Amino acid sequence: MTDTPDAQDYPLSEVPQGARRSLKSLSFVLLGFTFFTATMFGGGQIGAAFPVWPDLIAVILVGNLLLGAYVAVLGLIGCRTGLNTALLSRFGFGRIGARLSDTVLGLTQIGWYGWGAATMGVVLIRLFGGDPDANPILLNALIVVFGLAFCWTAYIGYRGLEVLSMVAVPLMAVLLVVSLGISISDAGGFSGMSAIEPTATLGIGTAITVVFGTFVSGGTQATNWTRFARTPGQAVGASLAAFFLGNGLMILMGAFGALVYGQPDVVEVLVIQGLAVLGILMLFLNLWTTQDNTIYNFSAVGCTAFNTRRRRMVTLVGAVIGTVLALMRIDLYLIPLLVLLGTFIPPIGGVIMADFFYKHRGRYPKLAIESLPAVNIAGLAGYGIGCLVAFLSPGIPPLNGIIAAIVAYVVADKLLMRRAGAAAIR
Repeated sequence: MTDTPDAQDYPLSEVPQGARRSLKSLSFVLLGFTFFTATMFGGGQIGAAFPVWPDLIAVILVGNLLLGAYVAVLGLIGCRTGLNTALLSRFGFGRIGARLSDTVLGLTQIGWYGWGAATMGVVLIRLFGGDPDANPILLNALIVVFGLAFCWTAYIGYRGLEVLSMVAVPLMAVLLVVSLGISISDAGGFSGMSAIEPTATLGIGTAITVVFGTFVSGGTQATNWTRFARTPGQAVGASLAAFFLGNGLMILMGAFGALVYGQPDVVEVLVIQGLAVLGILMLFLNLWTTQDNTIYNFSAVGCTAFNTRRRRMVTLVGAVIGTVLALMRIDLYLIPLLVLLGTFIPPIGGVIMADFFYKHRGRYPKLAIESLPAVNIAGLAGYGIGCLVAFLSPGIPPLNGIIAAIVAYVVADKLLMRRAGAAAIR
């Protein structure tokens, strides 16, 4: 198998202009990533707590606008540098210091991959009226099949993600719109849906946190794709299309499903609506377009961590590890850990933004990654304080963590520069 940089999607270098992609291509790939069934459960949580108009709609718009803006800024950095998230972390944390972010990002992505492979098998058996726990052989067989099959497009690389998304995203969008229309009709129109009284209590800040937090971990790694953008405007546009509009649609679907049917999952909603076959199709496309992006993220981190250009091999290794985790039914235990890791991922984006815009004034120097300092103390300080603030603060913890990481990085860098200047004078 060829090991040229273009065949391996440039895992250890910037993407050259000749390999950049269009706005349409980027938008479809990122939309495929954010069209994710697990996001709908977040929508279901807030859907039962607020009147549809204007409260629920306002929460969804504000939460996704914050998410979209955050990802758009990182997307801009990815386009300007041509570097993936793991390589950008080398500037923000240092060559050795970035091992910390590698570990956090890698664990999260491989965990989600295992969750998705197991979920595909479990839900498929249930859709056909079976009990996954009573059919362990069948469940394990499905997990192995889907755990290995879902990595196929990621193995091919960006082109594989692109082709799948071009087919799957329009189909999923049509299914979502059709289901949304049926939901509104079954509720007696928008007026009937607006008349549904909330059955749960949730603060505005907590609700926005749920919306913002649904995909902030994945959004932090959006540079893995926006590095392929031809212009900064395309990177920003694709990021907003996916993380503001796409993620917003998934949250809205989950909220409306919970309101009308008491079920946030669009697959279950389609079954209730008498569209079981379409529900199976939605499940398959929904998980595949997210699973391949997830394992692609893992390959980007893995290549940088082990300093290898063999991204395809790392993809296969990651898929095997994820499949083994799925066979161990990690889906039954993983979500609380992933939510916790989700608190620790957004500050990584804060450090990257501070390092790029403040430290380097929006332009990284043309130098080999190997020549960077082993540790960037300002980056590690910013990350540590950002995580602490995100973990302990009220309001919108992920957003608080990002802002705290940026501020702490700038302050720490100023102090270090002042100390270095004083030492030089002496």
